[in-house]
Amino acid sequence: MSKVQRRDFLKTSASAAAATTAASSLGFNTTAYAGSANGTVRVAVVGFNGQGGGHINQYSKMPNVEIAALCDIDDKVMAKGLAAVEKAGGKKPAVYKDFRKLLEDKTIDAVSIATPNHWHSLMGIWALQAGKDVYLEKPCSQSYWEGKQLVAAAKKYGKVIQHGTNSRSGIAIKEAMQKMHKEDLLGDIYYTRALCYKWRDTIGKMADSEVPAGVDYDLWTGPAAKLPFNNNRFHYKWHWNWNYGNGDLGNQGIHEVDISRWGLGVTLPTKVSAIGGHFMFDDDQNTPNTLVCTFEFDKPNGKKAIMVAEVRHWISNNEAGISDAPDLKMGEGGGRGGNTIGNIFYGSKGYLAIEGYTKYTSFLGKNQEAGPARAAGGNNWQNFIDVVRSRKMEDLNAPIEEGHYSCALVHLANISYRLGRTINFDPKTETIIGDKEASAWLKRKDRAPYVVPEKV
Repeated sequence: MSKVQRRDFLKTSASAAAATTAASSLGFNTTAYAGSANGTVRVAVVGFNGQGGGHINQYSKMPNVEIAALCDIDDKVMAKGLAAVEKAGGKKPAVYKDFRKLLEDKTIDAVSIATPNHWHSLMGIWALQAGKDVYLEKPCSQSYWEGKQLVAAAKKYGKVIQHGTNSRSGIAIKEAMQKMHKEDLLGDIYYTRALCYKWRDTIGKMADSEVPAGVDYDLWTGPAAKLPFNNNRFHYKWHWNWNYGNGDLGNQGIHEVDISRWGLGVTLPTKVSAIGGHFMFDDDQNTPNTLVCTFEFDKPNGKKAIMVAEVRHWISNNEAGISDAPDLKMGEGGGRGGNTIGNIFYGSKGYLAIEGYTKYTSFLGKNQEAGPARAAGGNNWQNFIDVVRSRKMEDLNAPIEEGHYSCALVHLANISYRLGRTINFDPKTETIIGDKEASAWLKRKDRAPYVVPEKV
């Protein structure tokens, strides 16, 4: 961050203690709601053309939570956000286009960020420096290095920061982890699959055009390289362009990657290999729509484990009973309908399937007899607000460190795919072994003045 930007947000020394003192002297609420269960939490929602609409919906339902501000670079999207808050019965919030101006509002306790991926880490760091608690959508980073910087900022400023991997708050999914980790349901878990089989149609081809009225395109572009405006690189479709997104592995697939890593009880891999491509369609998408990624881990018990993460974009069978529309029959073949979004864990005693974020089933022994099962959801946003009030960081279901580890798998797999070779990785030093070209891809070059700081 430039000297001017740092002065705008927080005049700080190198030490965490000095940072906390400086934040307090500037009026930032560094101990919000400690010991109080009834104070109103004032939240700003940032970016809500897609997933951010869910943020507005969730906070609008919560007692003693006020959506105090909205921030978006598109006037049309802002109008929809204001209408959503009004429909939910909330007070009219303040409106901002520039996130930096929002951070100057000392009455805001927390920011809930659902912008395109290329903004996530920088906005998260800026918000932490401004003394705000943060709910940050997945993936928390656009590159491996900026994810590390985000974790460092979270540790330095001591604020609450929740990652948007919603399954971490799922009651059934947490129970499945308890069964596998504490109760030894599956025995030695040596293999897991993270499945992302989701219909994704072609985006076609589109010529560059003028920036739509009411859109601040420079702010939207932020730290990414500034390309001519194109609707195929704008609302939602930015997911399929490397300049802003991480493909479906970093869009939907990050949820399943996170669950698989959680179930294995591991952090960073020792080896990553990914192959795939952009099949079937001739369009503007430059990320793969079909991808198979293999990760090798050293487990804490000294054994090795394998994770396979699969992205498939079109016609697919379901696996292990996983479907988001199980009652939908397809043709005469007897196949089930819907996307296959979930996970399968294989152990010495059986296997366990997770469907979405709310259900698990298990099958034990050679005869695959039905074992424990449950369907029950949870609320990641409510967990965030609860911890904002209590300040009990140990109660946070999706801490940013866990988010960073899972996003790291996405970044390493995408590097492997783009370079066409296996990546060997040292989890202790967090470095790629013997590959300077691959190592250079761990950090992107940000566009000034929207730069992730070297020192947070």
